Amino acid sequence: MVLCARLALLTLLLAVRPASLESQGGSFTALVPIPAGAFTMGSASGPADERPEHRVDLPAYSIERTPVTNRQFAEFLNTIGSLTVNGRRLYDPDDGDARIHRKGNMWVADPGAQQYPTVEPSWFGAREYCRWAGRRLPTEAEWEKAARGTDGRRYPWGNAAPDRMRAHYGGGWQEFVPTGSLSAGASPYGALDMAGNGWEWTSSAYRPYPYNATDGRENPDAGVERVTRGGGQDSSANQITTTYRGEGLSREPQGGHHNIGFRCAR
Repeated sequence: MVLCARLALLTLLLAVRPASLESQGGSFTALVPIPAGAFTMGSASGPADERPEHRVDLPAYSIERTPVTNRQFAEFLNTIGSLTVNGRRLYDPDDGDARIHRKGNMWVADPGAQQYPTVEPSWFGAREYCRWAGRRLPTEAEWEKAARGTDGRRYPWGNAAPDRMRAHYGGGWQEFVPTGSLSAGASPYGALDMAGNGWEWTSSAYRPYPYNATDGRENPDAGVERVTRGGGQDSSANQITTTYRGEGLSREPQGGHHNIGFRCAR
């Protein structure tokens, strides 16, 4: 009888315990798996910093299906705070483009902006959010493979020119659309919003190609320009390709930017 009662209690606890934070109101974004293998990185016909086109072999990893939202980042700020232990700013709420603000003792996403991709996190803020979530920022190579697959496509959906059903671009500074709302723009692995609707931080320092993860560009402590990918809500069509590297955009990794957000990997 005692054994049966203990088993019944254990079954009940397992039934009510969430398997992960993803099941608690969608706290973290779902991950999509990217298989191990080589892909073509860069472009032979794009801007000079995309050359040379070269092959990169990556182990298997996963990447978030959509970028982190204002609602999710507000939850992080409420847990961690807005500064690192050494005083680095994780978010820039004073910028007029910020859509997360303090109300009393809480950080709250502005009404109507909860599901928009968060912008104004510094590179350190993006990195710390991913650590808090048990994840990490993707490298530049991981981001590109997740966006273009192994067939060298120009855009996440293929080589057809972008349109408003596939990508959100060419808009104003605060003209976002909810994350995941443009399913026609999915990458080969099912990742969304990898063209437009906000640039995305990567872990990689902005350095010349070929990409080499062991040459110092993945040093997490260097306060140098970091590669941003994907294009913003205010980008032109030629900036939302799978290979565009955002030169000069993130020259201030310690600060927030009106059009740079992020997604995590694992």
